[in-house]
Amino acid sequence: MNSHTPCRPLFSALLPALLLVLTSLFAGCGGSASISANSPASPSPTPPAPTTGMPTSQHVVLVMEENQAYPTVAANPAWPHLNAMIKAGALANNYFADAHPSIPNYFMLTTGQPVTFDDSSLQVQNVDSIARRMLAQKMSFKVYAEGITAGYLGGNTGLYVIRHNPFALLSDVASNQQVANQVIQPFTQFTSDVNNKTLPAFSFVVPNLNDDAHNGTPQAADTWLQSNIIGPLAANPAFQTGGDGLLIVVFDESSGIDIANGGGHVVCALWGPIVKAGYTQTTKNAYQHQNLLRTVMEVLSLPNPPATAAISSDMGEFFNLK
Repeated sequence: MNSHTPCRPLFSALLPALLLVLTSLFAGCGGSASISANSPASPSPTPPAPTTGMPTSQHVVLVMEENQAYPTVAANPAWPHLNAMIKAGALANNYFADAHPSIPNYFMLTTGQPVTFDDSSLQVQNVDSIARRMLAQKMSFKVYAEGITAGYLGGNTGLYVIRHNPFALLSDVASNQQVANQVIQPFTQFTSDVNNKTLPAFSFVVPNLNDDAHNGTPQAADTWLQSNIIGPLAANPAFQTGGDGLLIVVFDESSGIDIANGGGHVVCALWGPIVKAGYTQTTKNAYQHQNLLRTVMEVLSLPNPPATAAISSDMGEFFNLK
């Protein structure tokens, strides 16, 4: 979200959604949602079962774009390449961000909880996350960010902002420079890894502020996406017939005036050999970043999604099931 965009007027509108998230988190940890010492503990919600036959992948690429409402992207001529990808793949047309501003959405997508609503926060967070699970499983993953060098753990620099790179704020990466050197890479390394067919199991792509539609135009973001992500991946065997590639392009939040379900209605698009071709969501399910986190972890065969991801359904309807 733009740093000059006022957030405080939205707080009262967001408070019910925030309380709901916090209540779910507390219940998901086995505690009671009540503050009364005399009330009985609420039972933990039963985690939904994974979709039967969910495909697996060792080539998941996730790109998060910025601050665009659903109708300004889906079927909008300003995004011709992204909409061509949607036509070839799948579209979640009932997907909502969790909050405003940016940072809680990035944390929901990686930790299953908002963690902080302070877009300027530099605090390293010691919370369960997909990073912790991948490190425990010795699974390869990289963050490819424009505008930084390998292992960079500093704050905003140039057109790079740390709030768009949650891995640089998670203790499992940020508190271990050796891990950071392996995980956090300049975006040029993504191009090299795609061309050399050495992509990790999970890639998290952080475009700069001009290339993610935050500061730049939708047309510029769409052109960057095609030239640097969609086009190169289409030439990679993992994303061709018989491969296991999965590309996800999702927007962190909608425009500031859209507060539906917390962060507003946004596009989440999926493409690759394991995704249903030409599929637009037919269910009435409302999906959010915690659903996508659970989905990515299931596709990567990672157990026990953290926080709200544990009690959220996956997005199995978008995949070619086994």
